[in-house]
Amino acid sequence: MRIDKFLKVSRLIKRRTVAAEACDAGKIFVNDRKVKPACVLKVGDTVEMRLGQPIRFTVKSLNDKASKDEAQTLYEIIE
Repeated sequence: MRIDKFLKVSRLIKRRTVAAEACDAGKIFVNDRKVKPACVLKVGDTVEMRLGQPIRFTVKSLNDKASKDEAQTLYEIIE
């Protein structure tokens, strides 16, 4: 799954276009490297978002159609 779609589906960022803009601005890192919106995530990847308060999390699951209740099960915050 693409990083911009994952951030939207997991409800970490409200809209996919905002997630894509954050990637283009260099504020999203996967496994300690800057990524573009088309970066493909895998289970186990570590993602860091440097938007305001930095958030670091591990991808636990990939689900294109996660409901609001399932959204928090897609990732685990570290630190």
